[in-house]
Amino acid sequence: MVAEGPAEGAPQGRRGRARAPEEWELEKAAGRPPSPPPPRAPRAYPQKSAEILSSQYGLNLFLAGLVLMFAWAVHAANLPKSAVLAYLVTLMLLQLVWMAWYVCRRCAHKRLIQDKDTHAGARWLKGGITLFAMITLIMDSFKIGYFVGYSDCLSIAEGIFPVTHALHTVVQVYFLWCHAKDIIQSFKTLERFGVIHSVFTNLLLWTNAVLAESKHQLNEHKERLITLGFGNISIELDDHAPQCNCSTTSLCSIFSQGIYYLYPFNIEYHILASTVLYVLWKNIGRNVEHLQHHKIPFKFQGKTLGTIVGMVVFATTIAIVVVYLIQIGRSKLKSEIALVMFYMFAIIVLTLMCAAGIVALLIYRLEGRSLDVSKNPARKLDGDLLVGTASGSWLLSWGSILAIICAETHPIYAWYNLPYSILVIIEKYVQNLFIIESIHREHEKGHDDIKTLRILTVSNGSTLSPAPSYKEIYNGANGLHNGEFPCKFNGSICLPESNGTGAPDEGKGEPSKALAPPASDSSHCGRSFTLDKRRILKNVAAFLFLCNLSLWIPPAFGCRPEYDNGLEEMVFGFEPWIIIVNLAMPFSIFYRMHSAASLFEVSCIT
Repeated sequence: MVAEGPAEGAPQGRRGRARAPEEWELEKAAGRPPSPPPPRAPRAYPQKSAEILSSQYGLNLFLAGLVLMFAWAVHAANLPKSAVLAYLVTLMLLQLVWMAWYVCRRCAHKRLIQDKDTHAGARWLKGGITLFAMITLIMDSFKIGYFVGYSDCLSIAEGIFPVTHALHTVVQVYFLWCHAKDIIQSFKTLERFGVIHSVFTNLLLWTNAVLAESKHQLNEHKERLITLGFGNISIELDDHAPQCNCSTTSLCSIFSQGIYYLYPFNIEYHILASTVLYVLWKNIGRNVEHLQHHKIPFKFQGKTLGTIVGMVVFATTIAIVVVYLIQIGRSKLKSEIALVMFYMFAIIVLTLMCAAGIVALLIYRLEGRSLDVSKNPARKLDGDLLVGTASGSWLLSWGSILAIICAETHPIYAWYNLPYSILVIIEKYVQNLFIIESIHREHEKGHDDIKTLRILTVSNGSTLSPAPSYKEIYNGANGLHNGEFPCKFNGSICLPESNGTGAPDEGKGEPSKALAPPASDSSHCGRSFTLDKRRILKNVAAFLFLCNLSLWIPPAFGCRPEYDNGLEEMVFGFEPWIIIVNLAMPFSIFYRMHSAASLFEVSCIT
């Protein structure tokens, strides 16, 4: 029995393959009677509904946790901290159950061919998550030790939470290493709820860490204001300390201080994990093209200048932060000196970053390379996060600018704060444009090191006959890069592509001696110019990467002039400005770490 073939005029190609719209347009342009365009695939309404339902489930999960944390933070009646921790522990246990079920199910079907998103879950990103997770485990051990010291007056939930969190961290890191690239095609509705539950669980853990760290920073800020004698600001310390003595006094103090120094790494761990899980959620049910994705290794070559200057900035930043934390709050004079020192250093660094970003953008304009607009959830999330989290810094900068304009008196450091705030806005504007354009640019195969040359056969006469049926893939790094002429073998010589008329570009019928030198010189000059541009871009990416890491350190470890200069608090009021800072600062801190991660990727693909 013969199978019935496709109907005449159906949009079918060879072997029954459905024709793409582009092929239909080519048939129309060629003058052949075109077959009708392919019908549009019906929309998967059940899957879209599952996506909407799961996102709403996750959002309500997150909002319920936010309300609990807010109620505890403002000392709501009959709401102890143990209620917040019990809620978080329940969410983590549910995520652990889902991850265990998912891993077991994938292992049972490991022989099946499973789709992967090669752009998701890069190794350097998972490596950063692992590093932050290891430091998070140290923080959990400190919390367990702190609970043991104050076990007489602390709730049992404060001992269960760090143990559960440590287990959750280990399992989640394993899950991300093994399954971050998965494209889920079965049990899609159930998996959407499991993944979105994991996303918002990490966001709530991030929020809990941000809240605890912000309360600690606020208490330190209030103590500095008391030392400096600000009597016109109502100051009341927000104390959540245990109401009993520690059984091991010296260790409890070490644990308490160590926890707050490790919070910045815990904060970055959870926000990075939530971004990877969000990409996994977006990839559920996605149809991907099976294209070969070449792994791009990190190479230090060509980035020496940018790395050296960036390391100088990094080392100087650490010194500035140490001096700032020592001097601030000691006296009014020392505090002003610390603020001026910080602002001057930040102005220099931000100016260099703006200049580097503008140079890179000018090179992009000269190249005029097209952008890759294909659908990519990971790349879209990177761009959205850059712009969204930059809004936190922009909010603080505009608040500082307005405070300087409206203030009745202007301390000496206020005139350094003004250019600093303006440069923060400009630098992030330029850097966002550079990063987003870099990750969307179409990169040539092999980084432009592969050139296709036509074989020309040299006869005994004075003419050259092209041999179009043979081509040689020539690696320019071994020949043209060194200024040498391409290889010669068996009476044949590799010359540049012809101009399309059958004759070489230098003229048909001329001797080979007249052809070779100009071709080699022009190719070498063009390649040298391309390498110079790429070297500049590599150094810019390396420099901006280290600068963003450097600028992540001050706010993450307590160097926050928005708290300490007092000018904004006088204009806006103490509590309104502190609320603005506490809301915007976590986004500003995350922006620097996310920018550093994106710039590392840019330096690898440039």
